[in-house]
Amino acid sequence: MIDYKFSINSNEYLPLRDVVFNTLRDAILTGKLQPGERLMENQLAEKLGVSRTPIREALRMLKLENLVELTPRKGAQVLDMSEKDIVNVLEIREVLEGLAAQLACKKMTSETLEELKKTELEFEQFAKENDLEKVVSIDEHFHDIIFASTENERLIQIFNNLKIQLYRYRMAHVKLDTGIESIIVQHRAILSAIENKNAVEGEDLAKKHIQYHAKFILDALQKKNNE
Repeated sequence: MIDYKFSINSNEYLPLRDVVFNTLRDAILTGKLQPGERLMENQLAEKLGVSRTPIREALRMLKLENLVELTPRKGAQVLDMSEKDIVNVLEIREVLEGLAAQLACKKMTSETLEELKKTELEFEQFAKENDLEKVVSIDEHFHDIIFASTENERLIQIFNNLKIQLYRYRMAHVKLDTGIESIIVQHRAILSAIENKNAVEGEDLAKKHIQYHAKFILDALQKKNNE
């Protein structure tokens, strides 16, 4: 029997399938479930204390987010991304981040700018404490604030989908990156461009920020493949 290293994230306000979905997605994104690992409905149901129906529904939802592969007669397993997949996602994210920063320079309110500054200070604090999960979470929040300020719901929706797909690799980046100070410098520069409403500079800085992440993720992936 597989010994799954996670427990259910209970939430009385959500349907059971969503609770199971959030639990499994969190386990995949944080590495408790590894790429290639089998997801057995019976064992997951026993582990989480639910019937097979919400497990099955959650697995279908995870498939839509490209986190799980469902194969007839073989069941489900955690899906890995190829290097080409990662490159494709990062290329799209670079464009989206540039557009979001450009729009943020024009639309961000003073109140939201203060929230962004506060978030960056939190990022720097957690980086000093070497709290890697918090670093990734706060980094995501930093980018979420920028995208939310665009007031473009379609742009935000596309960004959120890509963000989920890349979370695992960004966590690996943070764990391996000895140059987190570079990320802080880049965040501060993006903040300054937004504060000064310099849309051209903001777009350029945001794109270069993603290029930095992309290079590190791909270098780390190639190193892993060569081991």
